[in-house]
Amino acid sequence: MLTVLVDYDSGNLHSAEKAFQRMALEGGHGQILVSSRPEDVARADRIVLPGDGAFPSCRRALGSYGGLFEAIEEAVTQRARPFLGICVGMQMMATLGREYEDVPGFGWIAGDVVKITPSDPALKVPHMGWNDLVIDHPHPVLAGLTTGDHAYFVHSYHFKVRKPSERLAHVDYAGDITAIIGRDTMVGTQFHPEKSQSTGLRLISNFLAWAP
Repeated sequence: MLTVLVDYDSGNLHSAEKAFQRMALEGGHGQILVSSRPEDVARADRIVLPGDGAFPSCRRALGSYGGLFEAIEEAVTQRARPFLGICVGMQMMATLGREYEDVPGFGWIAGDVVKITPSDPALKVPHMGWNDLVIDHPHPVLAGLTTGDHAYFVHSYHFKVRKPSERLAHVDYAGDITAIIGRDTMVGTQFHPEKSQSTGLRLISNFLAWAP
């Protein structure tokens, strides 16, 4: 089995690569490959799309690699390859990103990415640090995870999901913040599983073992 972590110069992949390699080795889940080559994505059994920074720059960076997004979209939406988006990689699954300017997302999960506006002005933006997950819907990638488990977040914008059934988990930051989304063979996490210790490693292991 081959899992490809997509490299499009939008984030440091070192810690993600190490976490996925560790869980692949422990679970016997095959090879982890970091690549920006559309042909590698096309032959992947699973695809992971990380992302750090602003939505517009990440979306444009991904589009600047000839054929890379097209290979991802074909693999996920037509051949149902399991997909995991991380941070901005998750946000780009939305209909529209509204960070600085309106930029179309992939349109895989209906909703918009908008600025966090806590009801308590004492809470700072960006939302940075550990939060307790609240599980909204069961899913294979959440096996062994429960409400109260901790995850690590760093972001100023969040995903307002239109269909409640596609929000798998959230956190409370003076208001609901979407933490995990999913439908069909695609999931996304706003937090960084590679930085979320046992919670994140469990989710990575579940994703590598997921057989939709």
